[in-house]
Amino acid sequence: MTPQAALDQGLGELALTLPVGAREQLLRYVALLAKWGRTYNLTAIRNPLEMVSQHLLDSLAVIPYLPMPSGDAVLADVGSGAGLPGIPLAIARPAWRVTLNDASQKKCAFLRQATIELALRNVEVQEGRVEAWLPARGFEVVISRAFAELASFVSACRHLVARGGALAALPAAAAIRHFGCACLCSTPSATWCFAAWRSRLDARARGRESKGRCRQNDDQR
Repeated sequence: MTPQAALDQGLGELALTLPVGAREQLLRYVALLAKWGRTYNLTAIRNPLEMVSQHLLDSLAVIPYLPMPSGDAVLADVGSGAGLPGIPLAIARPAWRVTLNDASQKKCAFLRQATIELALRNVEVQEGRVEAWLPARGFEVVISRAFAELASFVSACRHLVARGGALAALPAAAAIRHFGCACLCSTPSATWCFAAWRSRLDARARGRESKGRCRQNDDQR
C-alpha cells in the first residue's frame, strides 16, 4: 500500500473531511519528515507508510474531540518536536491558529522550514521551554504528545490555557494501555478520556481496537 492509499483509507475510516489540497499537503509533510528526519532527529519512524498511520492519522483522529470554538480559535502544540500533532491539525483545520512550541533550536528550525514549504499561514513557531513561555493570550486548547505523565503536562502547561479552555494529552502507548484510551482532555471541571479515535490501521498494528468514551469527575482522579 502506498502512503496516499493509506491516508485515503484512514481518513475514510475516521470519517474526516479535509479542505481541498489538504491531503497533498499532508503527504508533502510526510516527505519532509522522511527527508529531514535523520538530520534533525525528528522521529524514530523512518518509513513513510508508518508515518501516515502513526503520525498523521493519530494526530488527525483527535479532531472531533477537541473543544475548539468557531471563529478566532487558537491552539498550542507543546513539545511539538517534528510538528506533531500541530502541523497535521493546522493543515486539516486552516481556520485554527496553531502555535508550535519546542525547546530544541534544531527542531524549531525544521518547524519553521516546514511551515514555509507547506505554506501554512495559520502556524507560528515558539522556541523555548514551555515553563518560561508567557503568551499574550491564552489558548483554547493546549495539546501535546511529549509528556509521559499527565500530571507533568498539567503542571507545565496549565498557565497557557485560556479561561474555559482545555489541556489535551495524547499519551504514550503504555499510558493508553493503562487508561484504555488514547486522549486525555482536562478542564477545570472534569477529565475526559476519549477512545475510539484510533484508525483501524493503527488498531490492527497494535492488535486491538479502542472503543468508547469515558468521563471521570475531578473527585475520582
